[in-house]
Amino acid sequence: MYKSIIRPILFCFDPENVHHFTFSLIRSLSKIPGLKQLIRSIYLVEDKRLERNLFGLKFKNPVGLAAGFDKDAKLFNELSNFGFGFIEIGTLTPKPQGGNPKKRLFRLKEDSAIINRMGFNNGGVIEAVERLKKNNGVLIGGNIGKNKTTPNEHAVNDYETCFDALFEYVDYFVVNVSSPNTPNLRALQDKEPLTQLLKALQVLNFKKPKSKPILLKIAPDLTNEQLLDIIDIIATTKIDGVIATNTTISREGLRSEKKLEVGGLSGQPLSNRSTDVIRFLAKESNKAFPIIGVGGIHSAEDALEKLDAGADLIQLYTGFIYEGPKLIKDINKKLLNKPF
Repeated sequence: MYKSIIRPILFCFDPENVHHFTFSLIRSLSKIPGLKQLIRSIYLVEDKRLERNLFGLKFKNPVGLAAGFDKDAKLFNELSNFGFGFIEIGTLTPKPQGGNPKKRLFRLKEDSAIINRMGFNNGGVIEAVERLKKNNGVLIGGNIGKNKTTPNEHAVNDYETCFDALFEYVDYFVVNVSSPNTPNLRALQDKEPLTQLLKALQVLNFKKPKSKPILLKIAPDLTNEQLLDIIDIIATTKIDGVIATNTTISREGLRSEKKLEVGGLSGQPLSNRSTDVIRFLAKESNKAFPIIGVGGIHSAEDALEKLDAGADLIQLYTGFIYEGPKLIKDINKKLLNKPF
């Protein structure tokens, strides 16, 4: 029904407007008595065999929602009813910011892809915290970044501010230095500044009564040499894992006329590169740390490919938009049919 009726209608309209409309619709529908239970009965797959235990957390299933969809933590409770095992909010910054000028979100239908240049648009970390106080038991990741106006030499302060504000309200953290839509942000992926940033966050982390997992989200455009640096940085800073990968600046093989739009590309064209990065990190590190795989997952087979390459969990974003919530159920069902 989603792909045959709902998606064609939604895809007639501006993607950013559709995003806000669907948020309002899901929120409203979830208030109708009995509808929450109906949605859960359709999409939720519960089975002990789907559970994953990583960095001290229990995930009900390995399929999560990637950051960027529920940036401001406005809909995580409702979205969890579609069967996600965990939801990552953000990217959040210390101060609210409007992001880049519109139009900044583009569908590439011929490629089953999206280009975005949103620019960390969000209402700021404090607003998100107030919403997270109403969490009904959803496992939440907090994706954090820096404000556009903050120079890189002061970026650590922004990440520390977000870390402290969110600490009591998220289950794990994700350090985002890999978005292509904030000027110079990716320079923080270089070995020295990234090591300093992660060490600073770990200092804060270990001052808490109980530390929380910190993961690093990396770009798919890193070279093998840079990926080896990432492995070294994780060993040095003792963070808990990696999310591979963010969006790409590559436009290789695209057919859509919108391929020249500036921004990060997500969706099916990213699938192979994301899997290659996962496989490289898992092999070269001798599986020394957990990996969350994201990028181009549009089918249960895509998900299994990521897991077989070395991912411990996976996340959806563009695949969720193109395929609908049935994709989550399909993946979990496929996993249950796979020999354990």
